[in-house]
Amino acid sequence: MPIIEIKKSGLYEFAKRLMDILFASMLIIIFSPVMLVVSIAIKLDSEGPVFADTPERVGRNGKLFKMYKFRSMIENAHVILRQNPKFTKLYDRYKKSSYKLKDDPRITKVGHFIRKHSLDEVPQLFNILRGEMSLVGPRAYYPDELREQQKKYPQTKEAVCIVLSIKPGLTGYWQVSGRSEINFDKRIEMDATYVRKRSIIYDLWIILKTPWAMISGQGAL
Repeated sequence: MPIIEIKKSGLYEFAKRLMDILFASMLIIIFSPVMLVVSIAIKLDSEGPVFADTPERVGRNGKLFKMYKFRSMIENAHVILRQNPKFTKLYDRYKKSSYKLKDDPRITKVGHFIRKHSLDEVPQLFNILRGEMSLVGPRAYYPDELREQQKKYPQTKEAVCIVLSIKPGLTGYWQVSGRSEINFDKRIEMDATYVRKRSIIYDLWIILKTPWAMISGQGAL
């Protein structure tokens, strides 16, 4: 699909990348004990790897990349949901509810806790250092999610083209404004609004709101 680019100054792009590297490096150091504890808890709680084996996500300009996340579900959860006949109804509900599920039976005990407080997202700091993501940006969507949701909400096609013009973020406007409680049509429009309005000051405002969203678990599934 064609990308609609909202131009920003070279100074902004340089400052944003510098901020990404500095913040990500600092947060990796701060969260290293938490990452160790979460890794041990995941291994003790259920069989499977520490990191989630999820499908690739859509990044800047539609380029696919592997997003790092702690595993919060049973092993091969995404494959099981899409291919196991027992989960056909659940998969239909998953697609109808903007690719989010309440009371998802695939989530582990530890998974419930780390998802509520967004701890499963912490490994994405390494995606930021690799240049695949930014600290602040739109959600990193699955390819099939974008295809199916645009069929359901055809009015969102322009917003999707705008959103894919920049790197997805670890946090973002909709994540600190209700998160999973927001359906795809409103979520993608909020992402597109961020792309249009983005600035260093706006990014810092979102970053400052993020800790409360993590602590409160508002809207998390």
